[in-house]
Amino acid sequence: MKHKIACLIFAAAFALGIPLASAGCGKKDDKIIRINEVTHSVFYTPLYLADALGYFADEGFTIELTNGGGADATMAALLSGAADVAFCGPEAALYVVVGGSSDSPKVFGQLTKRDGSFLVGRDPQPDFEWSDLQGKEVLAGRKGGIPAMTFEYTLDKAGVSTTLNYDVAFNMMTSAFESGIADYCTMFEPVASDYQAAGKGYVVASVGEQSGEVPYTCFSARESFMREHPDKIDAVLRSVTKAIKYANEHDDEEIARKIAPYFDGTSVASLAVSVKNYKAIDAWVTDMAMKQSALDNLQNIMDFAGELQRRVQFDELVVTDRAHAIYEEIYR
Repeated sequence: MKHKIACLIFAAAFALGIPLASAGCGKKDDKIIRINEVTHSVFYTPLYLADALGYFADEGFTIELTNGGGADATMAALLSGAADVAFCGPEAALYVVVGGSSDSPKVFGQLTKRDGSFLVGRDPQPDFEWSDLQGKEVLAGRKGGIPAMTFEYTLDKAGVSTTLNYDVAFNMMTSAFESGIADYCTMFEPVASDYQAAGKGYVVASVGEQSGEVPYTCFSARESFMREHPDKIDAVLRSVTKAIKYANEHDDEEIARKIAPYFDGTSVASLAVSVKNYKAIDAWVTDMAMKQSALDNLQNIMDFAGELQRRVQFDELVVTDRAHAIYEEIYR
C-alpha cells in the first residue's frame, strides 16, 4: 500500500488549507473539547445525548462539533491541531501509526460495534437477499475507509460479486445516488429513513446486521494531547458511557426528543425510527474499552481489502485503562 491512505490523510489536510505542523490553529479553550466527527448521524446518538443531557457540562466542559465528511478529513483535522479528538473509524488512526508518525493518534474509546449503514435501492424489495446485488453497482464509500472495507467483507461472506463505486466522496454519496449513479447506495440514519419517506428510494437491508461486529467508530487523540489533557479524555469517556446507559434504558421517542435539536429538519418520529433501527442491530458498546478481538477483526477486514501494510500490536494503537475504569465506575 506504501502508506497510500496515510498520504491521503495528509493530502486532505493540505486540501483543507490546514498545515500539519500548526498544532495551535483552530479555536482552543481549556473548557472546550473540539471533536471532529466523520459524519453526522443518529448512529452516534450517545454522543449527542451526552451533550443534551448535560453530561459534558457536569464534567466542566462544552463540546465543539465539526463534521469531517470522511475519516481522512477527520484525521487530518486531528493531525493539524484543528481538532482535539477525532471521531471516526479506527482505521484512520491505524494508517497513521503504520506510516510511522511521531505523536501518533491513539484510540481511547469505542462507541459503535457494527456497521451503521443501511442499503438503499431504487425499488421496494421486501424479500431482499444479498444475492440480489450480483452484478449490480453500489455506492459504498471511499476505498480504504471502514464503510467500504466492511461492505466488501460482507459481500465476500455472502458469496456475491458486485461493482463498488469508490469515486464519490463519502458526504456526497446520497446526492450522487439521487442523480442516477449506481443501483444501490449505503446510507446512515436519519438519511436512509428520510430518503425512503420522500419516495426517492427504499431501505432493503442493514449492512451491520449482515457484517457482524467490528470496531466501526471510535474516539482518537494524539498521545501528547492525552498526556496533557487527561481531564478532557475522561470527560468524553464518562459522558458518552453515561449516555449509552441512558439510551439503553429509555424508549426511542424520548431519546429522539432529546437529540432533535441536533438534527434540524428531521421530525421526532423519524428520529425515533432511526434510534429503534440502531437499537435493533445492537449498534453501541457498553464498555468503551476496545477489545483485542475487535482490533483483530478490523485488521482481518483491512487485510481482505488489501489495505493493510502490516498488522499493528494492540498497544500501538489502543489504550483502554481509562475507558474500562469509567465503565466499572458507572455500572458498579
